[in-house]
Amino acid sequence: MRAISFSEYGGPEVLREVDVDSPEPRADQVRVQVRAAGVNPFDCKLRAGAFAGQIRLRLPHVPGAEVAGVVDAVGRDVAGTQVGDPVFGWAKSGGYAERATLSTFADVPAGLSWVDAAALPVAGEAANRALETLGLRAGETLLVHGAAGAVGTIAVQLALRAGATVVGTAGPSNQEDLTALGVTATVYGDGLLDRVRQLAPQGVDAVLDIAGKGALPASIELRGGTDRVVTLADPAASSLGVAFLAGTDSGQTAQLLAMLAGAVRAGQLALPTPRTFGLAAAADAHTLSERGTGRGKIVLDLTP
Repeated sequence: MRAISFSEYGGPEVLREVDVDSPEPRADQVRVQVRAAGVNPFDCKLRAGAFAGQIRLRLPHVPGAEVAGVVDAVGRDVAGTQVGDPVFGWAKSGGYAERATLSTFADVPAGLSWVDAAALPVAGEAANRALETLGLRAGETLLVHGAAGAVGTIAVQLALRAGATVVGTAGPSNQEDLTALGVTATVYGDGLLDRVRQLAPQGVDAVLDIAGKGALPASIELRGGTDRVVTLADPAASSLGVAFLAGTDSGQTAQLLAMLAGAVRAGQLALPTPRTFGLAAAADAHTLSERGTGRGKIVLDLTP
């Protein structure tokens, strides 16, 4: 099968299209013919060697943590799933490939595209985990930095559904999109403290930083301390006494996937239009991801 892998750490140019054997599912896994695979900042950092000291990779390595596709093999311990079922979830083998194995997955409901389904697992789990960590309650005010990105867009909508008021920071071009979701939007940069105080005169009860653009000191001042301030992106977190939320497998559940997909299908969760590339253009997808521009998730589209 065709796959994208890297044999050495480096820039996007180290990604190569290769022919490899199809992975075989374990007893508790299914294998899918991949129709779409999400591209995440973590994939780029892994390829660049940012985690070489913490994560030992067997090179060559096929990246990709989330896929959507058609089941073509079912492990003996998997119940309720058949060959031909459309599913999406977290890839156990690399997702940048024509076939991948999954242990945790859910059905792709009718009307949800492959590309949108593949854009949900990583961003949706990160958003849900952050809100659970903050213990957000109805009636509270949440400040979100990076509110227009893939994780931020889901986080602000889940918070609004929970009955919170959301103040979100983003670039000038994303203000109208956030406002349309029900977010009280404002821009990054100088004067942030005064703008947020004006928009939330009652104060903020919790802060979620997804942007990693140096907003933690202002966030701590707005919150009145580091309690209920978390970041998914700012490496200065530890020096400031702020919790840095690293990814874990514990939040990866089929129930969460089904909730996210159902909310999108019902029109209760809006996703920015994903930006798509073919499998062979994975290096271009990584280049765009590292630029950090645009709202929508980046997805490799493998539909025939």
